Amino acid sequence: MKKIKLLLVDDEENFVNTLSERLKMRDVPSRVVYSGEEALEAVQSDAPDVVVLDLRMPGIDGMEVLRKVRKSNPEVRVVILTGHGNEAIEEEVKKLGAFHYHKKPVEIDELLGTVKKAYRDKLDDAMVAATFAQAGAFDEAHDILNEDKD
Repeated sequence: MKKIKLLLVDDEENFVNTLSERLKMRDVPSRVVYSGEEALEAVQSDAPDVVVLDLRMPGIDGMEVLRKVRKSNPEVRVVILTGHGNEAIEEEVKKLGAFHYHKKPVEIDELLGTVKKAYRDKLDDAMVAATFAQAGAFDEAHDILNEDKD
């Protein structure tokens, strides 16, 4: 099975580096960036399958990163992992297209389970779109792959 291309985004360098190491020990390597600006560059240069994204960061915050990623790369699944959330923020990020929302601290196995579900969801959409395309329903295939792009 192909490895998940995972991008971790958090301005708390010690936290995100530790998270990356813990995921690597579970055979899920990741790329780490420390700002919203770096996250957007990483998505454009080598789109990941899944992004684990903090919300509160200096510069471009996680909410704006989420908006831009969902618009430019709707196939990328975004999992929010924040220490500064509440129910209203959770509702907002889900409306913006976040795959899932976790509050810090989260158990590593719970987060890993969410990342794997997000990856499977991405693959499922790609397989359904390919089936439509193979049947000649190119507009429907396009719509499936770009359903959250509006």
